[in-house]
Order: sequence, then structure tokens, then C-alpha cells
Amino acid sequence: MGEDQTMKLRKIVSGGQTGADQGALAACVQKNFPYGGWVPKGRRSEKGKVPHKYRMRQHWSRHYPPRTEKNVLDSDGTVIFTFGRPDGGSLLTIDFAKKHKRPWLAVDLLQPRCAAVAKVVRWIRRRLPDGAVLNVAGSRRSKAPGIHMAVKKVMGEVINREGGSGRETDQVPPRNTRKARKGRRG
Repeated sequence: MGEDQTMKLRKIVSGGQTGADQGALAACVQKNFPYGGWVPKGRRSEKGKVPHKYRMRQHWSRHYPPRTEKNVLDSDGTVIFTFGRPDGGSLLTIDFAKKHKRPWLAVDLLQPRCAAVAKVVRWIRRRLPDGAVLNVAGSRRSKAPGIHMAVKKVMGEVINREGGSGRETDQVPPRNTRKARKGRRG
């Protein structure tokens, strides 16, 4: 992407679950890229609670499907990362994207990372508007060990290519300090 082109991605949202969701959030934190999204009430995840280092909004429901649907609705498109075919919550995410006529892309991370990055970047450029909000979903850690790091690496490269850097926004995640946590709302 050339310096004079508009940046395709403005923000990444996720549901905060272990695995693919938190892998995308970790990439955003590492790249200082704007992120957000809805998590179940109580910050519920399969491992207990979504870590507070991730600045997320709590949905009124403690169940996963309502926050999944809200993240689909609040984004311009959804990428679903899995090892193999989508199942469980990943299929539900696809169903919500179809229901609300939002573009979606399933990415099997059994393919080489460079191929996964190229597939996501090509899809973003073809299907999403400039300044898009991208929802990232996929397998949870217990169903796909290693997916957190795989998604973090892929999304880190996607952010490098489609997210730009140094843009001012009120959604940039705060540093891990008490003062920053008290001063901002997710």
C-alpha cells in the first residue's frame, strides 16, 4: 500500500474469547492499533474473564451469541480464523454475517502464514470500504491450541499493510498503567 493511499482499516473489534479473538487483540496492542468490541457481561471467557488489559465493552447478556451478533453488526466485515473447517461459534459468526448481509471470510490457518496474510489483505481491499471496522473471530484456544499466536502474527502483518500507523484516535489502547485505565473508557 503506497503512502498516498487511504488506509483500509480504522479499527479491529473482537469478542474477547481465548484463541483467535485474543490473538487479534494482542496484535492490536503490539501495533498500537485501535481496537474494541463487545464481550459478554462479566467479561466472561472460557478461561474465566477476558483480561482487563483489553479495553472492551460489556454486553448486557452474559451469553456469547448476543455479543457475537453485536460485533458483526458494529463492523464492516468479519474474518474468521480456524485450523480446518469452521465449527461451533465460528459457524454462528458466519450465520450472523449472512443474516445481516455483512461480508465475511473464513481463513484456515493450516495454510502458510504468508498465504493467509495475502488472502486477508486481498479480501479487505476488495470487499471493505476505506476506514473499515474489521471484526475478527474464530476458534477458541481449547479447540485450537496455538491459534492465539497464529492469529496474532497474521493480524500483525495485516495491520502493517492495511492499518497504517501513527494515526490519532480515541480508541488507541492505553498503556498498562493505573492512570491510563482510570482516564479512558472502552
